[in-house]
Amino acid sequence: MSAELPLPNPESVSSGEPLLVPAGKTRTFGRTLARQVAQYLVIALLAAGSYFLVTHFFLLSVRVVGISMFPTLHDSDSYLLNRWVFHVRAPRHADVVVLRDPMDNGFSVKRVVAVGGDTVCVKQGRVYVNGRELQEPYLQSGIHTYAASGLTEQSFQCAEDQYFVLGDNRNFSIDSRAYGPVPRQNIMGLLIR
Repeated sequence: MSAELPLPNPESVSSGEPLLVPAGKTRTFGRTLARQVAQYLVIALLAAGSYFLVTHFFLLSVRVVGISMFPTLHDSDSYLLNRWVFHVRAPRHADVVVLRDPMDNGFSVKRVVAVGGDTVCVKQGRVYVNGRELQEPYLQSGIHTYAASGLTEQSFQCAEDQYFVLGDNRNFSIDSRAYGPVPRQNIMGLLIR
């Protein structure tokens, strides 16, 4: 035969007296606490893993620093970077992308103007892709595109998986005119405006 000790009414126990709790009840409380801690730990790990997965493979918040893409993008404005899209398709003409700059290994925001197989010629303030003048409605009126300093004309050939990129503020942009076409692996994603 077993007997249970009745739990005392909390109101009847003075604050100075110890509260007696049957042995089985403390084990249950300890297991419940451990279970809750484990659940919170799992939730925290899932949240951290989801954050890492989303920011590393899908979306990332980026802030523009500088004026090389003015007037399309403004200094200190924040945008989303779609890191997933180029796993589904290749970068296209006029895409605004974030890339790892070949000159300083930093990050840059530029516009794709030519893709693999295209030829690019920069002369007399204009850009020609495959022999045709590039129509660029995103540029401010009066903006011209000149060859890199000291040159009057430049020509480039984009190999497969290479992209020719330019900043929209051509007079204040270090881009493919300086470092040539960039390889696909340097392009991190598509900027969402």
